[in-house]
Parts: sequence; C-alpha cells; structure tokens
Amino acid sequence: MAAPSKATVVLKAVKKIAVQFCPFESNVRSTREFLAMVGSERARSTNMNCEVISVVRHDQSAPVVDITYLDGDKLVLKGAKLTSSEMLNAFQSLCTAKDLQAKIAAKK
Repeated sequence: MAAPSKATVVLKAVKKIAVQFCPFESNVRSTREFLAMVGSERARSTNMNCEVISVVRHDQSAPVVDITYLDGDKLVLKGAKLTSSEMLNAFQSLCTAKDLQAKIAAKK
C-alpha cells in the first residue's frame, strides 16, 4: 500500500501530536507511516510551533496517536485497526473544519 502524499498534511490548527507504539508488534505499520507523514519537514513547516513527539515502548502496548488542537480539542487514533490513510483522513478532516471555524471567527 502506498502512503498518501506528504503535501496533504497541514498542521496549522494543531498544538501537539504524541505518537506511542511498540515497534515489535505486528500492527504498528500504519502508525509509523502516519508519524512519518506528520513528522516530515514539509508538514512541520506548516506550523513550526506544533510538537510532534514519538514515544517508543517495549511493553506490547497498542499503537495510539493523541492529537491536541489549538482550541483544546483532542483526537485519539488507535492505529491497531486503522490504515495510515484512514488515520490521515480523520486527522485532516478535523484540521480542515478547525481552519474553517478560525476563518469564520476572524471575519466577525
């Protein structure tokens, strides 16, 4: 499966992304691909204040992505049963909605 283009990742509405996984588990591929997409230089350049933290554990824990937005909302993606495309789509759709809300609030 080919990963989506990195050009689609925009971190403008994001404060922090924490990615936690055990690299020895069989279900971490999508989480690692998601980490590579949001941790790329192109994605990071869309918001230099966004923290991207990876926590690698050897405790057989399930892969989890915890996203905190600038307005305080959180999104938790459990990567064991999701593909990287599904994770990216959920993430980007919420980012797009928050960007739209910010533009509407700025016009008022």
